[in-house]
Amino acid sequence: MGLKVLPDVGDVAENLGITGIAGIILLPVLLPVLAGVGRPVAKGIIKGGILFYERSKGAIAAAGEMWEDIVAEAKAELGEARVKRTRLDR
Repeated sequence: MGLKVLPDVGDVAENLGITGIAGIILLPVLLPVLAGVGRPVAKGIIKGGILFYERSKGAIAAAGEMWEDIVAEAKAELGEARVKRTRLDR
């Protein structure tokens, strides 16, 4: 029992069938066509992602500022409550 490096051509042809063999033969012709169609689609997706990122930066910054304001208000209210408690304790 020896080690097979390459499969038997007959086995490959049987496993692929006619459509698989035709696909392999037509691959050099179809690949440039698919690349020509796929490139604009990929560029469109990338452009959409960049635009979404640019638009969302402002919204994310606004949400961060709002969060900081809420935290500051909560801290101020806690400080006021502590001051009132210390005044009542005296």
